[in-house]
Amino acid sequence: MGLFDWFARRPSLAEGLETWKSTPGAVLLDVRTPEEYRAGHIPGAQNLPLNRLSAASAPAGVPLFVYCHSGARSAQARRILEGAGRTVTDLGGLMGYRGPLES
Repeated sequence: MGLFDWFARRPSLAEGLETWKSTPGAVLLDVRTPEEYRAGHIPGAQNLPLNRLSAASAPAGVPLFVYCHSGARSAQARRILEGAGRTVTDLGGLMGYRGPLES
C-alpha cells in the first residue's frame, strides 16, 4: 500500500462525523491524552487514550470512529482495534477541524 492509498481511505473529519451521527449505536473515541481531551473535544466523544486501548471493552459489533490531534494516533488506534476484531473508521486529526468543541 502506498502513501496516497492511505490518504484515500480516510474520510474528512466532517464527513466522518456525519457518518458517526447517522450510524446507530456508533461510538466516537478521542484517543488523545486526558489532558488534551479536557482542553477541548468533539461533543459526544468519549476519551480512550491510545495507551489504554488494549484495556478497551467496547462490545463487539459496535462501530467505532476514532480521532486524535494530527491523525497519527488515530491511525495507530485503528490498527489496534481492527486487530481486536472491531469495526473502525479513522477520522484523522482535529488540526483542521472548525466545528464546536466542549471542555
